[in-house]
Amino acid sequence: MMLRLKKYMPFTYKMMIPYLLLVLLTDVFIGYISYSMLTDSRTEMAESNIRTGMEQSRNNIRYQMDEIQRMSDNLFGSQPFQRALEMKGTPFEIYLTMLDEIVPQIAAPLQLFGNKIRFMLYTPNADLNIVSGDNLDEPIITSDYYILPLDDITGSPWYRSLKDSKRDNLWLQIDTDQKLGNLSHVRRLVNFSDYKSLIGYVRITVSLEDLFGGFDTFPLEEGITLRLVEETTGDVLFQRGPANYSSGQENFLSLHEQIPGSDFIIEAMVPQKYLTQDAGRLRKVIIAVCSLSFLVMTLIGYVVARISGRKMSRIVGLVRSFQDGNFQKRIRFSGNDEFVQIADSFNDMASNIQGLINSVYVQGIQKKQAELEALQAQINPHFLYNTLSTISSLANLGEIGKVTEMVQGLSRFYRLTLNQGNVYIELEKELDQVATYLEIQRVKYADAFTLYVDVDEEILHMQVIKLLLQPFVENVFKHAWFGETIAIRLTGKRVGDNIELKVIDNGIGMRPEAVKRMMQGPSQSGGYGVKNVDERIKLRYGDAYGVSIASFYGGGTTVRLLLPAGLQDHEEL
Repeated sequence: MMLRLKKYMPFTYKMMIPYLLLVLLTDVFIGYISYSMLTDSRTEMAESNIRTGMEQSRNNIRYQMDEIQRMSDNLFGSQPFQRALEMKGTPFEIYLTMLDEIVPQIAAPLQLFGNKIRFMLYTPNADLNIVSGDNLDEPIITSDYYILPLDDITGSPWYRSLKDSKRDNLWLQIDTDQKLGNLSHVRRLVNFSDYKSLIGYVRITVSLEDLFGGFDTFPLEEGITLRLVEETTGDVLFQRGPANYSSGQENFLSLHEQIPGSDFIIEAMVPQKYLTQDAGRLRKVIIAVCSLSFLVMTLIGYVVARISGRKMSRIVGLVRSFQDGNFQKRIRFSGNDEFVQIADSFNDMASNIQGLINSVYVQGIQKKQAELEALQAQINPHFLYNTLSTISSLANLGEIGKVTEMVQGLSRFYRLTLNQGNVYIELEKELDQVATYLEIQRVKYADAFTLYVDVDEEILHMQVIKLLLQPFVENVFKHAWFGETIAIRLTGKRVGDNIELKVIDNGIGMRPEAVKRMMQGPSQSGGYGVKNVDERIKLRYGDAYGVSIASFYGGGTTVRLLLPAGLQDHEEL
């Protein structure tokens, strides 16, 4: 009978004997050493939690300090911004300069930075308009910017200590920072031509409470003290928790975390009672668990022996489905055993693999979109530079009326260009934009050019990418004009499922090698705008669409743009 019992005894039941022996030995071992190891274990766990919180606070502070550093780096390295700070002129010219060059560069970071900051610019240029902002003696309620005269700080101790020294690009507590719990980043701005002439100071102030990013990780109510200390001076810049503590009254565990790239240290003082407060309760729990574990594990072993074969077969089936490339299949087990962990791990792995596949696809789409927007953004500064150069020339000649007309036309042009942030625009509005551009040019060229528009009415309300035609019309003035007058013709019609637009001129034309260079990339012959538009069209619609040029030297040029018909703004790639 014993032989027969052994013969029919399942393998899983045989495995229960060493399993139960292992459980018994483990319970005895755990029960024996748990008491001696409990205090150390609790101390290590509590210390690890505090250190993790300190590392999170360090990373949060370092990240935000880096973001603020990048703000000042952008201003320090921006030549247009520095020229704007030194500009002298009429109040209207100063107003336009501040509106176009200064205010956008100091206001933009307020929108991008996650916490509330004060962005202060101190300038020695008395011609610039003053922007006072909120009361600097009050806590930071909302993000704000200030443009203040340098004279406001010349009497302050921190300015006197910095102006004659080589210290720069510093984090300090100045003026009301200590009282309000703030920290300021101070940087000197110098002239880019000699890197010596002072053109202003930038001060970016942020709340230290915001820098730490909350204190949920630190149970301050348990007597833990958290401080931000300047390493060189030992000054306490910020503190949360008990204001006073004495090592003579009770023992403290002192933990320190250096903030990389700075002189600041995060210091945590953890009382010993916090480290050992759960020792008694945990001892009782461990003893109870050790006492009951043998019976519980015996029951679990019996259940596992019965269902392990069935569960294993289901797991094997899942693995085989993965081999076949099917990551949609999932399995669920009740209970809380190794099979559940294996099943959950396989489920998580399948979800992660599927997510990675989707992520790679989405990232590819996002990269394509970013390339498209970067290419599109390159046209506006190109046209703006040319127009502003013309305005500058007219202003030097005293042509105030023409300057006014060109500025008004430029305003209308960019209103159409912005298009309320939409990438697509109706073809009719695109033609209006070209007409606005030509109005600007007419101030300069009078009636020396003629425009003919021949566009079918059925395509006027179809959507196209904005800023398609203007670069080619601009090239007519830059490169095609060789006589006293020139004619420009814009045509548009529907060809099957596509739209065909043409920009035709009777200018000097180009040789085949010049056309080839223009289509290949930037050159002195205007290829930058041509390649830009061609790449924008291909990125948006595909390689089947784009720009082609036909030209005969001495006989004019025809630029052909092929686009799909009927696309709407919500159909972006």
